[in-house]
Amino acid sequence: MSRLLVRRPSPRLADGELTHLGRTSVDAELALRQWEAYVDVFRTRGWEIIEIAPADEQPDGVFVEDAVVVFGDLAVLCRAGALSRRGEASSVRDAIAGTGLEVAEIVDPGTLDGGDVLKIGSTVYVGASSRTNADGIAQLTALLAPRGHEVIAVPVERVLHLKSGVTALPDGTVVGFEPLVDDPSLFPAFAAVPEEHGTAVVVLAPGEVLLSSDAPETAAAHAARGLTVVTTPISEFEKLEGCVTCLSVRVRD
Repeated sequence: MSRLLVRRPSPRLADGELTHLGRTSVDAELALRQWEAYVDVFRTRGWEIIEIAPADEQPDGVFVEDAVVVFGDLAVLCRAGALSRRGEASSVRDAIAGTGLEVAEIVDPGTLDGGDVLKIGSTVYVGASSRTNADGIAQLTALLAPRGHEVIAVPVERVLHLKSGVTALPDGTVVGFEPLVDDPSLFPAFAAVPEEHGTAVVVLAPGEVLLSSDAPETAAAHAARGLTVVTTPISEFEKLEGCVTCLSVRVRD
């Protein structure tokens, strides 16, 4: 059974870190309803939902993808690039301890945010961003090379994380809103999408993807490729540079 690690949003969500966007009003009650609908997408498809303990004092704690990255049976606990987010780590570590996964950890002076990690087959693209440094990338490379993964560092300056700008379809095609992508030529196959909030997709199954409901033209383009497209509203998280990928960690059996 596939498992989904999530954490419900903090009432202080509106105080989350911002890098490239200006601060706008965030509705915490609407965010909770949107989060519940997001989780239901997975629950109704048979995913086991694992809730990480609430961390109401951590405004960005809902963005659990940044805290841990899973490669098969290995969970790599990240070290947040933002000081304000390092308090999220202990509860994530506790949740991972119950999954049966092998655990490794990025340590000082390395920083790594999971939102900077894009896995396509045995290739792992890692964003060299304001949140992920060279030491963090080197530590991840040392962990993954013995497992047959190639780690490729890519520059990220236009968005917060690599996966704020690009993600991948089930066939490995990298998709992104081109004005937000530093260098599309770094990817063997790249397809531009027409909307900013269409950059992020979560692969639910080999022929099924999830994306924001704020990208209807992108949804139509993916459907034209033959994919089944599921959409869900995440407007309150998008106001904080979030997207459909960063609200969960997927553990696939």
